[in-house]
Amino acid sequence: MKATREMGGFERAARGRGYRRIAGIDEAGRGPLAGPVIAAAVILPPEYENPHIKDSKTLSPRQRESMLELIERDAVAIGIGVVESQVIDRVNILQATLIAMKEAVLDLFPPADYLLIDGLNGIQIAVPQETIVGGDGRSISVAAASIVAKVSRDRIMEMYHRQFPQYNFLKNKGYGTPEHLEAIQKYGRCKVHRCSFRVSETGAPKENGTLTLP
Repeated sequence: MKATREMGGFERAARGRGYRRIAGIDEAGRGPLAGPVIAAAVILPPEYENPHIKDSKTLSPRQRESMLELIERDAVAIGIGVVESQVIDRVNILQATLIAMKEAVLDLFPPADYLLIDGLNGIQIAVPQETIVGGDGRSISVAAASIVAKVSRDRIMEMYHRQFPQYNFLKNKGYGTPEHLEAIQKYGRCKVHRCSFRVSETGAPKENGTLTLP
């Protein structure tokens, strides 16, 4: 159980300082050309252990679904924040991510008294917090949040696929794959596409620019 204990180190440190409801925060969807950015906040029970809860990027879709069932069963609280593409275009992806994270924290019941946030940026909320670079691989609470956020976003993109099958969101989840970029050139953009990206010569999206779409 060494790996599990290491993943719980940030939570134990916070409890040692007197905090009891410690929420891990993570997001999914910063890089796609379409769809929302989603954040999740998860409070796990004290000393909770599950070696299979890890960074969502290291898990298969089936594994993420399985872990989500366990997290929903065992968590003290789960909160979700969703920011759609129109808001992303208006405020930029970083600010949209922070808004989604704040919404996820406010969605928790019971509320958190301490936050472990993946990345470099804290959120503007009156709750003590700590940022952790690579937190989804270092904190079990953040890892749980990464799974909840990823599965939640994938489900939304599957819903959008039914509305806009020509872009194959079921497969690309809104990311700038060659097939997706070709579909944009052929069909133009739909209402869930973001316009606040530019595309590099390799076809990869770059933040803080403009994606020129038909």
